[in-house]
Amino acid sequence: MISDMNKIKLFCFPYAGGSAVIYKKWRSWLDDSIQLFPIELAGRGVRIRESLYRSCEEAVDDLYAIVKHEISESPYALFGHSMGAMLAYELAGKIRQAGVNPPIHLFFSGRSAPHIPMQEEKKYHLLDQDAFAKKVLELGGTPPEFFQYPQLLEMFLPVLRRDFFLSATDFNFDRIIPFDCDISVFLGKEEDMVPEQADGWKKHTSGICSIHYFNGGHFFINEEGATVSRLINKTLLSKMSPGPQHPVSIPAKDLTAL
Repeated sequence: MISDMNKIKLFCFPYAGGSAVIYKKWRSWLDDSIQLFPIELAGRGVRIRESLYRSCEEAVDDLYAIVKHEISESPYALFGHSMGAMLAYELAGKIRQAGVNPPIHLFFSGRSAPHIPMQEEKKYHLLDQDAFAKKVLELGGTPPEFFQYPQLLEMFLPVLRRDFFLSATDFNFDRIIPFDCDISVFLGKEEDMVPEQADGWKKHTSGICSIHYFNGGHFFINEEGATVSRLINKTLLSKMSPGPQHPVSIPAKDLTAL
């Protein structure tokens, strides 16, 4: 058994409206040498009584406070899907600015390169209540049955609207400062994204940027979690010190790269 001291820590950040529980299944799929840290955001799950973030900066400051002691001496990676990818990107920038131990790899899933502005029609938080609820249902990721319970919907929609507000943050890039570590970009084959938005991630690393497509649309990680986990295994195990490693097989038919 590998001790926690020798494991690679994997911090995972959820999509808009999601919580740490979306990564629960990954524990059974990730290699024993990878220690999963699903991060709970304020206002949901065990942090349901905490106030929602008022800005992206506030969210990133909170996340940094959560992880800073865990990353000081251990190898680690960050993974985020959709809004979580934006948070992972900004957190990686804050870590670099603080001059502490950098990540060995960054995983950005279901998200366009950050220097490419979000299309105005995708700023769903600006919609009125009924239109917003309809759009959430169309996007998927939330069980349709959820909309049959008005009390739950009344609690959930403000969280989701605030998350979409955070996710729609446009950042001003005077210049892009690439990360030193390699990055991986995960996208659904049916994702509403043009090639330039995916290829744009290559500008954000001085190392290798690998782009992988999975079966499904924007919420492919909910159906393809096992395949996503196997690719994470392969990626992170390749960065461990030389020595015995666990074989990891990834069906070629499930993944393609640009």
